[in-house]
Amino acid sequence: MRSIGIGRRTALAGSAALAGASLIRPREARAAKALTVVLESEVTILDPHVITATITRTFGLHVFDMLFAMNEKGEIKPQMVESYEASSDKLTWSFVLRDGLKWHDGNPVTAEDCVASLKRWSVRDPLGKMLMADTETLEAKDPKTIRLVLKQPFPLLLDVLGKPNAPLPVMMPARLAATPADQRIGDPVGSGPFRFLKDQWRPGNAMVLERNPAYVPRKEAPDFLAGGKDVKIDQLVLRVMPDQSTGANALIAGEIDYMQYLPFDMLPILEAEKNVKLMGLGGIHQFQGNFRLNHAFPPFDNPAVRKVLWKLVDQHATLTAIGVPDKYQTKNCASFWMCGTPLSTDAGSSAAKVDLAAAKAELAASGYKGEPVIILEVAGSISQTASRVLVQNMRDVGFTVEQQPRDWPTVLARRAKKDGWSMFPVYSNGTDMYSPLTHFYVAATCNDFPGWSCDNRVPELMKAFTRAATLDERKKIATDIQVISYELVPALMWGQFTIPAGYRTSLKGLIQSSYPMFWQVDR
Repeated sequence: MRSIGIGRRTALAGSAALAGASLIRPREARAAKALTVVLESEVTILDPHVITATITRTFGLHVFDMLFAMNEKGEIKPQMVESYEASSDKLTWSFVLRDGLKWHDGNPVTAEDCVASLKRWSVRDPLGKMLMADTETLEAKDPKTIRLVLKQPFPLLLDVLGKPNAPLPVMMPARLAATPADQRIGDPVGSGPFRFLKDQWRPGNAMVLERNPAYVPRKEAPDFLAGGKDVKIDQLVLRVMPDQSTGANALIAGEIDYMQYLPFDMLPILEAEKNVKLMGLGGIHQFQGNFRLNHAFPPFDNPAVRKVLWKLVDQHATLTAIGVPDKYQTKNCASFWMCGTPLSTDAGSSAAKVDLAAAKAELAASGYKGEPVIILEVAGSISQTASRVLVQNMRDVGFTVEQQPRDWPTVLARRAKKDGWSMFPVYSNGTDMYSPLTHFYVAATCNDFPGWSCDNRVPELMKAFTRAATLDERKKIATDIQVISYELVPALMWGQFTIPAGYRTSLKGLIQSSYPMFWQVDR
């Protein structure tokens, strides 16, 4: 889940931003094979099983590994798995692990570790819950073989095991996987291409990951999250910046090598910088902005009040206020599953037309008692700007609104409580939102997930979606789910857009993706 500061205006960034950037170690003082990057936010939660925050996912993809992974075409390919087979009735599956897999503590990866990891992950993940509900047994047949027996066929089994959205089904040692799913692991020991250096972690300043010398990459070429992960640098330094303008100026000055989210108001300067290259991708690499509503707390425990909001969200005005250039916008996308993707549809969206007069009349008839709408906003973020556009429309039609800017970790903590908040704005990768199975706020329907939205028709349709054998069948079910979601209002889309990343032209082999991935990059 994305939420990141947009930074100060360019006119104010100048010398102050460069002064902040100078806090970083000069290039000549760094190791020859070190890479310094600025990501969307600081990594604060190190357990990929317990949270949907994408900064934790980014951390998890580097430190841990998965049985399967998605390639650029959306295909699921083996990752930790060397081979697998299924019985003719598709009920019994065997997965054989690759040779040479080791945990960062030196112990070998075993099938028992993987079984324990899958069971822990499935407690928190909606897709994991569905899979386990259809599972008869999951066990280690021998040290390298996982055996899964289903009660009925589960056509999307591999898609679930290799899904790229959080919470990630990463593997961890059985001793860590024994940690209850409602508690965080204390020391992130994985088997991924990078190791976490706990003794060099400086919260609020920097985190250091180092190349895992024991990692054995697959022989295939890297392909999005699949294929070989051949680390060519010694250290990856994740720097924390006070704002985006400071980071952008540090990138221009060569003080950092990569910045995940560039400030829109500085794009013209960055585009003219000969030593900086921008990466602005479309399709599934775009982002979807959402307002997540809290159905457990007034006033959005009232369905009629929730539905009023559809007439107040102006996507074009929101993206324009944020500063997204036209070439990086998708105009007025009405699809929960992203526009330009296989499941895209506008079904059920007739109510999602900006109409303040109609909204005012509907609010008056809804039973709204003037309760304050408490909005948790990430201070200085583009999602906060999105919130401001909606807030003005809400106040114009009669809502009482209380905005509460906080930092992202505080928002994550506050949203876990069922009371004291009404909504929060965020934005997420297209890979998280392009399907009912991965869309945070739809996949979590009737689950214990912040927002607590529930319509009992959705879980049943989700099960049908996982059992559908063809894309056409899945499209029809996704359309039905979207119609219900427009009625339920688990979240409201505030726009689909691209945020360019930036990196120094001296870097070689950087995988072109909205996901930060540093296992192939060299300098």
